[in-house]
Parts: sequence; C-alpha cells; structure tokens
Amino acid sequence: MPVYEYKALDKNGKSRKGIVDADSSSTARKKLRSGGNYPIYIKESSAKAQKKAGGRAISLSLFDRITTKELHIFTRQLATLLGAKIPLVPSLSSLISQTTNPAFKKIIAQIKESVNEGNTLTNAISEHPKIFSNIYINMIRAGEASGSLDIVLERLADFGEKQEVLKGKLTAALIYPLVMALICVGVLIILITYIIPNITQVFVEMDKVLPLPTRILIGMSDFLKDYWFIVVFLMAALGISLKIFIQSKYGRPLWDYILLKIPVIGTVLQKIILARFSSTLSSLLESGVGLIASMEIVKTIMNNSQISQVVDDAIVQIREGKSMTVSLGNSPWFPPMFVQMVGVGEQAGTLEKMLKKVADAYEREVESAVVGMTSLIEPIMIVGMGGVVGAIILSILLPIFEMNQMIG
Repeated sequence: MPVYEYKALDKNGKSRKGIVDADSSSTARKKLRSGGNYPIYIKESSAKAQKKAGGRAISLSLFDRITTKELHIFTRQLATLLGAKIPLVPSLSSLISQTTNPAFKKIIAQIKESVNEGNTLTNAISEHPKIFSNIYINMIRAGEASGSLDIVLERLADFGEKQEVLKGKLTAALIYPLVMALICVGVLIILITYIIPNITQVFVEMDKVLPLPTRILIGMSDFLKDYWFIVVFLMAALGISLKIFIQSKYGRPLWDYILLKIPVIGTVLQKIILARFSSTLSSLLESGVGLIASMEIVKTIMNNSQISQVVDDAIVQIREGKSMTVSLGNSPWFPPMFVQMVGVGEQAGTLEKMLKKVADAYEREVESAVVGMTSLIEPIMIVGMGGVVGAIILSILLPIFEMNQMIG
C-alpha cells in the first residue's frame, strides 16, 4: 500500500503534517477528512515515487536529521517485536506510530511499503544508503538468509550502542583540552593585540633603544593589530592546502602514516582502529557473513589508509589460501598480541568470539589511554601557556629594570 505525505488543517485550524497509508491519493484524502482533518496537499512519499520523479529515496535537511541513537532504538525495537513472533510488516507499522521524527517516520513507512510489495528487508533498506550503512545492510541480509533476523538485529543494536558509548567517552575526554586550547589562544590574542600596546606605548615615547625581546613583542603586537586579516588569510590558506593535500592520492597515505607515528596520540589512534576492526569483524562473522565479505566491509570503514591497505592485502592472501594470522602478521600496525589471539581463534574455530574479546580488551585500553593522554596534555598546555605569558611579562619588565639601573 502506497504511503502519502500530507499537510492538513485540523478542526481548530492548526496545521498538521504526517503520513498516511492509502491505495490512492483520493483514498488518502477521504481518510484525512474522516478524521476531521482538511488536506492542503498530498503527495506520494515512497522511494519508488521519488525515484520516478527524478529525486532520491531520501533527502534530509539540516533540521530533519536521523540520529544514530534513533537508528539504534529502531533496531532494538524491531528486534524485540520480531523476537515476539510478530510479522515484519505489522512490526514496521507499530514502529511508524512510535517514531516521533517525521523524517524517520517517512523512511520506515517507505521500508514497510517496499516489504509489503514483496521485497526483502535487505532490498528495502538498501534504498536508503544514507541511513543504513553497508555493515547494517549486509548483517540484515545474513539474518534473513539464516532465518535469525531478530537475533541479528539485536546484535546490530548492541554493536551500534557500544560504538556510540566509546565515541562518547572519547569526545567527552577531548572536549576539555580543546576548550582550554581555544581559551588560551583567545587570551593571548587579546593580550598581544589590545593590552600590550597600551603598556608598551610608554617605552616607545621614551625614544630609547629597547631590549630585543621588547622590540620583538612590540613588533608582533603592531603587526597583529594592523594586519590581522593577513594572518587569518594565511591560516585559512594553510588549512585549505593541508586539506587538499590530505585528500590527494599521495597525501593521504603519508598523513595517515604520520598520525600513527605521533607519540602517545598515534598509539591511542592505533588502538581505536584495532578495536573498531575487531568489533565490526566479530559482529559480521557472528551474523553469518563470510570472512572475505566481512573483510571487504571492514576495509571500507577503516579511517586510516595504512591499515586499510593491510586489510586489502590480507584479503588477497586469504583468497590464496593463507590464514588470517599469516596475512596480518607481517604488518607493523597489528601487534603480536592481536595476531596471536586471532591465531588461537582460527585454530579453535571460534574466530568471532576471540575477535570480540580482542575488541573488549582494546576498548578498555583506549579508555585508559585517552584518560592518560588528556592528563598529559593538561600540564603541557599549562607549562606552554605559562612560558608564553612569562616571556611577555619579561619583555615588559626588561625596560623597567634598565630604567631603574640608570636612575640608580
């Protein structure tokens, strides 16, 4: 049954928006009128209709975003309903009524319509690649093929929520140093641009040779005050150039290599990538996706080209008959402990369970490493800020000391 998006006026003259199931637009209008609503416009909202009109299956504005939290809730609720032996179409109908986000409500309605027409859930969600990731689609496909869709959906919800928790912890840990850095930069700009000129003006009027640090400070202050737009332009140009270089064919591998080699930060980044690799691969294998297909999917979500290349090479070697242990063992980015645990899992036939243990271990290490990193950043920032402020104060005090010596 087609899905129609409508805008209508209720009995009190208030505007209402929503979706309605009906065989045709005229039936949809009758449905709305019978409920006391007077339709202003009605249009078919199915993915098929939008494609016929030359549009996309979904087009979300800035204010109609579907959050990952909403997607996890949808997945968990659908798993619960299917686990209770409720058929797929009625389950989707129930979720439509429970969803408060209009954009997501429309997506679920389109999925329900597609399933109702005889398509699989995999095909239905594949029409919305901006909402459902490649991992999500492939796990659903494996769940439908094995007849354990509810279990796979439960795993998907667990996996997504676990990733969000880890991401939230990382974000929360890094917010404080970032805010502190912005405050320090702001204070220095105000200090050099507005406060220092008023203090050093006295020294300039004395018409005497000032110490070198004082002259440098006055020169920096005057330059920033008169030519701040040049500094802003150069910083913007540098940022854009760096971004273009990073996105280039040769720049991205070099940048990713540098990131992994940065002291402290590189180690934390490597552990984050390994935790994501293990967790994702484990979830895919548990859901019944083949090893090669799982590795292909995992390769696409690695945010580091160095490790993506290792995974790509491993896929080639696994196809040639080599084990995953051998394929990953030659890479400097996969530590011996990781490779050994994978080897044990392969030999015991419990690779997915061992990968899950590896993921848990690395996630714990990431949490402690991030705490340690932020604890290290804070004193470094304090010392750095103190050094800069101390240099400014010394530059101001040097002429005063010289004047005291002359008077003495």
